Amino acid sequence: MAEVKVFGARLSPFSGRVEMALKLKGVEYEFIEEDLSNKSKLLLQYNPVHKKIPVLLHNGKPVAESLVILEYIDETWEHGPSLLPKHPYDRATARFWARFVDEKCLPAFWKACWTTGEEQVKGKEEAEEVLKFLDNQLEGKKFFGGENIGLVDIAANFIAYWLPLITELVGIELITSEKFPNLCAWIDKYVNSSFVKERLPDRDKLAEHISTQFLKSSAAK
Repeated sequence: MAEVKVFGARLSPFSGRVEMALKLKGVEYEFIEEDLSNKSKLLLQYNPVHKKIPVLLHNGKPVAESLVILEYIDETWEHGPSLLPKHPYDRATARFWARFVDEKCLPAFWKACWTTGEEQVKGKEEAEEVLKFLDNQLEGKKFFGGENIGLVDIAANFIAYWLPLITELVGIELITSEKFPNLCAWIDKYVNSSFVKERLPDRDKLAEHISTQFLKSSAAK
């Protein structure tokens, strides 16, 4: 049987992507918890370029970067639901929106949540702009890929679970049903899906982690 290990952190949305995909595919794996303030020699060995989690180790061969790992999982284990659609155009579209989440959404969310003054105002505007694109993409659909959870839904797990908690903790309003009805409906369906709900990190532990790691560091700036 193939040996599969995941180097990650339980409260990380990026590690969560990889675990969600492996569990969706029914792949057994060993999870190795990393202390991100004191990264292991193995993590640095397996991801010497970026030196960060997650890393998937499959039969001794490392794969880094969560979106790359998701595609690797989908192509390597054909059993279970597919993360990517079959048609080339639909696959390209899914890849586009998954990258959109990382390259456009996450930087905007960071500015909206962790800055102050004019920079935060600009960040909120940017965040609402990218959220509107996602809201439009969900028009008439249950999930980004249609009826079933796929690559983009898993890539957007941060928006569904982490972001609402962060905005609550920092005291800003970002995702509302008035502005983003389709996105809010998707969040409700995604986080309350029995498969997803059982695998999300504990909300209280996550809130404590966010408060400790981010709110204190932001206050010190």
